[in-house]
Amino acid sequence: MSAFDFKSICGVLNVHKPEGLTSRQAVTEVEWHLRRLAREAGQKLRRGTVKVGHAGTLDPLATGVLVVCLGKATRLVPYIQDQPKTYKAEFTLGMRSDSDDTCGTIEEIPNAPRPSREEIVQALSHFEGTIEQVPPQFSAVHVEGVRAYALARRGQEVELESRPVNIYQIELLDYAWPELSVQVVCGSGTYIRSLARDLGEQLGCGALMHGLERTAIGSFLLEEAVEIPRIKETNWLESVQPARVAVTNLPRYTCTLEEQDWLINGRVIQTSLPCPETTAEQEIAVYNVANELVCLAREKEKTGEQIYLQPRLVFLKGE
Repeated sequence: MSAFDFKSICGVLNVHKPEGLTSRQAVTEVEWHLRRLAREAGQKLRRGTVKVGHAGTLDPLATGVLVVCLGKATRLVPYIQDQPKTYKAEFTLGMRSDSDDTCGTIEEIPNAPRPSREEIVQALSHFEGTIEQVPPQFSAVHVEGVRAYALARRGQEVELESRPVNIYQIELLDYAWPELSVQVVCGSGTYIRSLARDLGEQLGCGALMHGLERTAIGSFLLEEAVEIPRIKETNWLESVQPARVAVTNLPRYTCTLEEQDWLINGRVIQTSLPCPETTAEQEIAVYNVANELVCLAREKEKTGEQIYLQPRLVFLKGE
C-alpha cells in the first residue's frame, strides 16, 4: 500500500448508504478513512487535499446507491447524475405530510377512499413520460437564494414552481391497503416524495412516502455497493473503480500514445471516429490502449470524414 500515491487517486466508489445517515456524512466517512489509510501508508493527506463528492443526494430516510467520486473523478459527478436512477419506494395511502414523507407533520385523511389495485395501476400510468412536478416544501430547491427546507422549517409556506422531470418506467410491485410499493426508473431531479403526494391526490385518498431505496444509478447497482462498515476496513480501496466506469454511456474513442500526449497537453487531434452521428454538442470519452480514461472531448471541427477533437476534461497527467 505504501507504493500507492493517495494524492493521485481518481475513481468512483459505489456506497450503500444506510438509513439515518445524510449523503454528506457518508462522503465524510469515505474522506476520513482515505486519510487514515494514507497515514498508515506513511503519507500525509490533509483534509481537502483530495476532493471527495457524491453524485446524487439521498435523503436521510432513504437507503441505497450513493456514488462517491474521488480526486479528478469528481469532475464526472454531473455525468453520473444524468444517468437513469432506479428506486424501490414504499407509500402509505390515507395520509398526508408537509414534507411528503414520514419525517414531517402527518395528517390522517378521515374516511379516505380505498382504491383497488387496478385503479392504482391506472393512476400510476399517468406519471410515466415527461411530467410537470412540484418539489416538496422540504427540499434543497433554492428560493431567492435560500433553500426551500430552511424556509419551511421557519414556518414559511413556499410556493415552488413545477418543473419537467422524466419518469421512464413506474411499476406497482405490491399493494395491501394502506401500503403499496413501486419501482420507479427516472431522470435527474425527480422527487419520489412528490410522486407519492401526487399519486395520493389523483386517487383522492392522500399519500406519503415511508421508505425509499435507490437500487441503481446507471450501471452502479445496489448488490455491488460497499457497506459503510466495510469502509472502516483496510481493503475497501479495492472497491474503488476507475473513472471510466462513470461515462460508459458516452461515445468512445481509443487514441494512440501520440494523440494521448497531445490531448493531455490541451491540444486538438485529428481523427476519423467510428460514430458519424457525433455532433459538436456530443461529448466523447477518449481512452488509451490501456483502457484508461484520458479525457472527455468535443468535436471542434469536421472536414469530410475527419473530426477534430478538443479535450475538455483531462484525467491523466503528462510525463
